[in-house]
Amino acid sequence: MTRAIALVDIRTARERIANKIERTPTVLSQSLSDRAGHPIHLKLEHHQTTGAFKLRGASNAIAALSPQERSRGVVAASTGNHGRALAHAAKLEGMRAVICMSRLVPENKLDAIRRLGAEIRIVGNSQDDAQQEVDRLVAEEGLVMLPPFDHPDIIAGQGTLGLEIMEQVPGTASVLVPLSGGGLAAGVAAAVKGVSPATKVIGISMARGAAMKASLDAGRPVQVEELPTLADSLGGGIGLDNQLTFGMCRGLLDDVILLSEDEIAAGIRHAYAEEREIVEGAGAVGIGALLSGKAKANGPAVLILSGRNIDMGLHRRIVCGDPALTERVA
Repeated sequence: MTRAIALVDIRTARERIANKIERTPTVLSQSLSDRAGHPIHLKLEHHQTTGAFKLRGASNAIAALSPQERSRGVVAASTGNHGRALAHAAKLEGMRAVICMSRLVPENKLDAIRRLGAEIRIVGNSQDDAQQEVDRLVAEEGLVMLPPFDHPDIIAGQGTLGLEIMEQVPGTASVLVPLSGGGLAAGVAAAVKGVSPATKVIGISMARGAAMKASLDAGRPVQVEELPTLADSLGGGIGLDNQLTFGMCRGLLDDVILLSEDEIAAGIRHAYAEEREIVEGAGAVGIGALLSGKAKANGPAVLILSGRNIDMGLHRRIVCGDPALTERVA
């Protein structure tokens, strides 16, 4: 798993998962367009079946397994959305799925995975701790590991989102993509650059514990402390033995922007008040980057709203402007 993912891989993935996912809409945001002075479109990927883009990669990875691998079952570490997607895709195939997560994963995401029939293991306080349990299950029980981002079929599946964007908004000058382990960013960038090399792809993450940004700055994968953040889906490391996403993000992303907790909260509030959309912190970072002025449009832009799986009590407090939230994670 050392080669980069090419456009042909992403097109193959699209054919493979066409009847397993939703082709989500892309809509014009008049409020953001007025502010930016250019057309700003929102890719409503939070309308995906499991509430996040992760279903694309999980569906593609499971579809690519051999019958023997399917009989063994699958396992993964997750901050929530990948686990939910993998549980959903595995259930459709009648497969066993075990999802390993840290204590930082919100309860609403655990409940959603349980309802899909997957087994849950809570281990430690970080993605790295959860990954140790994954490694044990692979070694001792023979489960097939399908990681959340650093896997060719996962990346290719996420890249199908980029193909849709370029078809729905021809002439896009820039795409703002949430950045965590890099599966989404790498896949989308490979698709977008494959179709339109001049289009810029900008990764957006949180200032608290952005592992990919720290790794890109260091020139190699590094560990960072995993901290509470409103963008909890962007937490976790990229793996010190990262095979694919680090190199792809380094080669394909035009910039990486980090947001404060206040800027993430502003993105969530704007999505609700102006766009009538409920998104989680990770899904709001593109809006937050534009509102803060850290990202500027130089032509038509697409912001990916990557997920909606936020605790609704937390969402209510954010949209009502509870200052204790950002103070708590500051």
